[in-house]
Amino acid sequence: MMHPILWAAFLGAFTAQALKVIYESIREKRLMLYRFFETGGMPSSHTAAVTALAVGAGRVEGFDSPLFAICLVFSLYFVLEATGLRQEVGKQARVLNEILDELIDSHHFARERFKELLGHTWSEVAGGFVLGLVITILIV
Repeated sequence: MMHPILWAAFLGAFTAQALKVIYESIREKRLMLYRFFETGGMPSSHTAAVTALAVGAGRVEGFDSPLFAICLVFSLYFVLEATGLRQEVGKQARVLNEILDELIDSHHFARERFKELLGHTWSEVAGGFVLGLVITILIV
């Protein structure tokens, strides 16, 4: 049997990914199932999962426990990487795709586009945080 903290983390990540499919499908007016397996977007499944871990550890072991401290530091680092480094890589991919699109037009060769949606904005992180928090409060 899995611990409730683990269930909360998995459910937070799964729910966030499912919400991305719903949100993108409504926005694009067509079913976007592939979004379930992609990174980036609203809400952040990474943030939902690590929030559930940290809050779950705090609720079970106490917010003054070493386990909560470890989970909190891990979670903050994880979120900062998603909004910092991965966001910047996505911006670079966007610029590279624009440059390559111009080259394709002039030289007529095919290539695969770089993935642009890698990181998260702070609003996407906030959405993941709220989702992870609510799920953990309901489960743990």
